[in-house]
Amino acid sequence: MNSNSPLACKVNNVFIHVSNIEKSSEWYSDLLGLPFNKDIVKSPVYNIPITSETGLTLDDHTFDPEFKLNPSDHVLFNFYVPEIDKAYEFVKNKGITIVKEIEHIGDFAYFNFKDLDGNVLMICNC
Repeated sequence: MNSNSPLACKVNNVFIHVSNIEKSSEWYSDLLGLPFNKDIVKSPVYNIPITSETGLTLDDHTFDPEFKLNPSDHVLFNFYVPEIDKAYEFVKNKGITIVKEIEHIGDFAYFNFKDLDGNVLMICNC
């Protein structure tokens, strides 16, 4: 923690707003190569069991009747991969919509794609 702020300098959790918690949970689990058990998916949120300090939670807002899903057309966050070309082929072969082809900037490379609800996400090698 910084002595000038009570906030820790880290992102604790990322929330993705989804329209169907079960389908999205299965989609993200498949994308990340994680086992999926629909019996443990309960609305309104599902925490993807990822292995990093920052969590990933899907939220369908079941208890918020006023909520209107507006998918982000800007990148929400990125997934790290050591091999960008292999990740690109993996995502493409799953029939996932690619919205920005691989771009190389020196040693850095990335591409953008959409989840089931149209949220734009990124995969990068740094």
